[in-house]
Amino acid sequence: MAAPAPSPVARLADEPADHRFKGLPPDAAAAGTTLGELAAERRSLFTGGFTTPVLALSAERLEHNLAALAEYSARHGLAFAPHGKTSMAPQLFERQLERGAWGITLAVPHQVRVARAYGVPRIFLANELVDAAALRWLAAELDADPGFRCICYVDSPRGVALMDEALRAAGARRRVEVVVELGAGDGARTGARTEAECAAIAEAVAATGTLRLVGVAGYEGEVPGADLAAVRGWLRRLTGLAVSLDAAGHFAGLDEIVVSAGGSAWFDAVAEAFAELPELSAPTLKLLRSGAYISHDDGHYRRLTPFNRHPDEGGLQAAFTLWTQVVSRPEPDQAFLNAGKRDAAFDLHLPEPHMVRGIDGTVRSAAGLTVTALSDQHAWLRVDEGVELELGEWVGLGMSHPCTMFDKWQVIPVADAEGTVTDLIRTFF
Repeated sequence: MAAPAPSPVARLADEPADHRFKGLPPDAAAAGTTLGELAAERRSLFTGGFTTPVLALSAERLEHNLAALAEYSARHGLAFAPHGKTSMAPQLFERQLERGAWGITLAVPHQVRVARAYGVPRIFLANELVDAAALRWLAAELDADPGFRCICYVDSPRGVALMDEALRAAGARRRVEVVVELGAGDGARTGARTEAECAAIAEAVAATGTLRLVGVAGYEGEVPGADLAAVRGWLRRLTGLAVSLDAAGHFAGLDEIVVSAGGSAWFDAVAEAFAELPELSAPTLKLLRSGAYISHDDGHYRRLTPFNRHPDEGGLQAAFTLWTQVVSRPEPDQAFLNAGKRDAAFDLHLPEPHMVRGIDGTVRSAAGLTVTALSDQHAWLRVDEGVELELGEWVGLGMSHPCTMFDKWQVIPVADAEGTVTDLIRTFF
């Protein structure tokens, strides 16, 4: 009997480890080595031919973070659909699904197509979808695979009308499942601003033959001036909306009612609010969507993680290190590293130097070094008086806001605590 064909995710290992991917060893490209073969060689990140700058994921910390949110969700009775736009890495999607994730959350049609190409069975599209070409593709995908489930936002009657028109033109046979998006308040991002508007959207959905209303959703991270009290207030509105739409009969005949929220800063408040949700006419799928947890960070989310408020619940660990090299020491208090905006997140906070790997391979603290600015391909480094830093040394930088890190690297080595590369993660942005 022939062996089963490898899965689409497994086939990623067959890609050449070539010039398309930053930081990979030039000799691997010259030899025609594949990504899978390179990972199997278990080279050292530091002495195995990788070139700087090179972004690495900690194998141990990645595993820790995957476990932390899976266990948190299970402990609080939450289904989990981690936001995949953070990584856009099918190998990581697979690991999240293996740990019990309900599905993957995404934001735009391209991301949905990537996820489907790699076998993701359930997708929560946290956006309104009014693109006729994308809806035509989605209708065909749903019709071709009865096991595929996709839920997306609606936040206006006009959006409902555009979806309905496109799906009718496409000859869609399955209804597209939608949730009403409750906006996080005046001046926030998307979503209907009032409960009355939400009710009107529900009525509009009911009048179509192409859509099915299955719940309510939103994103508490967009609450203007968000603090715990404001976030809790908005979450009470969201759960109250679910109750009122259910009482009005908008969820009649459903096997389950979807109530969804949750980024990476306030998922404790989401868990608390969803725990208080009264019984509805059908079982409730309480869907959490945190995504940045997978790599965590050394800036934005380190300061905001709910585990800071509830240390007994666990914790997350920053899993990214951007390894750069000192390429210029033009002044005693100044150095330049060979990584800049093309390589490092900078939309919220600048990278933080954590360690220096000397020419002899010894590692020391980066105390006294500060990134003050980023150019396209250089980091500006202030060197305090008395701090030694030599040309050619490697400097490991901690990153802020992983949502803008994964998109800068199409292949990311996963390295263990000894620096051995154990895997290579392929991203699609």
